[in-house]
Amino acid sequence: MSEVAGRLAVQEGAHYLGRAYGGRGILLSGVPGVPHGNVAILGAGTVGLNAAKAALGLGADVSLLDVNLDRLRHADDVFSGRVITIASNAFNIEQAVRRADLLVGGVLVAGARAPRLVSEALVQRMKPGAVIVDVAVDQGGCVETIRPTTLLEPVYTLHGVLHYGVTNMPALVPRTSTYALTNATLPYALDLARKGPVRAVRESAELARGVNLWRGRVVYPAVAAAVGEKPLPLDDLR
Repeated sequence: MSEVAGRLAVQEGAHYLGRAYGGRGILLSGVPGVPHGNVAILGAGTVGLNAAKAALGLGADVSLLDVNLDRLRHADDVFSGRVITIASNAFNIEQAVRRADLLVGGVLVAGARAPRLVSEALVQRMKPGAVIVDVAVDQGGCVETIRPTTLLEPVYTLHGVLHYGVTNMPALVPRTSTYALTNATLPYALDLARKGPVRAVRESAELARGVNLWRGRVVYPAVAAAVGEKPLPLDDLR
């Protein structure tokens, strides 16, 4: 679903850059003689890499920021240097955000709240009519001014910047999302059905890594931290 959301972030962001929706009136691809639109992506994980792929496909100038230099090296190899990779820090984030026509927030921490990387003060300094699509809104968002929205009312404007905060973006393309999710999860569902949850988790390291609660105890560290409990190792409980 992060693959779907990453690609959708650019598709939807490009749509709302249209002047009719309050955007800057920017065509991300530009045309000969006119500069391309600028897309800044926070996070080089699954969301970020797929957003970069979609943005490059549209012909945008793309910057990708992450604190993990190995991820940036991977992105540099995958995109053959066509994406500008930038080490994520407060200074570089500010420069990239102020330059952006479209800002994509793709900083996701599994099971935990997303870190706030873009302050309200920085949003106020963005270009009028710029668009923010924060995929991390499901986990609180990495932009301070983002709040959850719906597919029927996906955007709102604050400080002259359009904010897209749909909390379940893959629902916009349910056919694609359903097939994609089924391809990924059906083998595990069959394993659970054939063996039962206890045996399946014991025999599958992949399923074990996905366990959040086991017999009423929290085992996933990020979930435990979110609810103020101490995580217990799964191996101690099963």
